[in-house]
Amino acid sequence: MISQSAEMAEYGGTKLLVGGNASQRALTGDEKAAALMLALGPDYGKPIFDELDELEIKQLSRAMARLGPITQEMLDDLMVDFVTTISSNGSLAGNTDSTERLLLSFLPQEKVDSIMEEIRGPAGRNMWEKLSNVQADVLAAYLKNEYPQTIAVVLSKIATDHASQVLAVLPEELAMDVVQRMLGLDQVQKEILEKIESTLRTEFMSTLNHSKRRDSHEQMAEIFNSFDRQTEARFITTLEEHSREDAERIKSLMFTFEDLAKLEPSSIQTLLTRMDKKELALALKGANDGVKETFFGNMSSRSAKLMRDDMEAMGPVRLKDVDEAQGRMVSTAKDLAAKGDIIIVKSKSDDQMVA
Repeated sequence: MISQSAEMAEYGGTKLLVGGNASQRALTGDEKAAALMLALGPDYGKPIFDELDELEIKQLSRAMARLGPITQEMLDDLMVDFVTTISSNGSLAGNTDSTERLLLSFLPQEKVDSIMEEIRGPAGRNMWEKLSNVQADVLAAYLKNEYPQTIAVVLSKIATDHASQVLAVLPEELAMDVVQRMLGLDQVQKEILEKIESTLRTEFMSTLNHSKRRDSHEQMAEIFNSFDRQTEARFITTLEEHSREDAERIKSLMFTFEDLAKLEPSSIQTLLTRMDKKELALALKGANDGVKETFFGNMSSRSAKLMRDDMEAMGPVRLKDVDEAQGRMVSTAKDLAAKGDIIIVKSKSDDQMVA
């Protein structure tokens, strides 16, 4: 009978976490090999790894890194006699850390780093499949600094639908140059391909994971956008005292209620049609005169007069209620922009921003 307690067993220098909570599932061929190698550990697994070529080691390492928890029952099915040698309660879990530790026991650090980098990077059996799983704008940002002929070779090797997405975001003049070179591209020599692959691996793929971190100023701008007006002003003022440069960058990335007045007239009119009249009146009640006049100028004379009358009839209103109404108006604008119904422009530049 299999114990349900969480014990630790050791076999061949590898610690195995024992427990009966992992889900039962059928193992694929790669997973069976991965589970066996993890169970054997570095001492008993090394002779097997010595017989594998580099591609086989990469495939097996990837399977180990993605293996997840293996229950006792699954080990029993995989190796009936062997599991009793490990422990009557043995189970294990495969992850990137355990895989890396095992590889380091018999491979040089440089080779292990190369294998693990591929495991942690985009999915794909080779460089071209991996590039096809990199975001088009990220790949384009890297390729635009390369020679057009090199870009042509790269785009000719990746998936055609992905190549089209990359071309679409490259500078137009460069993109047309690349298209012409792709049309006249002959079969590329093996040595050239290998050099391009090597460069992509060392200069692009090796830094790809580290470059995925989101810009901290953009993230903070979104946080500041969620503040009420008083809290936002307090944080901005304090930040300006410590770092005016950071404060200015955050303010340039923020999209505020006042920025709604900078929308194109057609976008403002679309927004007005989607807003509840009472909430619109409340939001405009706390707006400065310039913003008010911009919105009134995009209404019919009759609608503008009725809106002014409604605002006057409100009397004094709480700043908190105004902030909430303006926040909902900004959110509505962002929703419309996400659907493509309007275009939002950054507050301090002419660059378009996708919300």
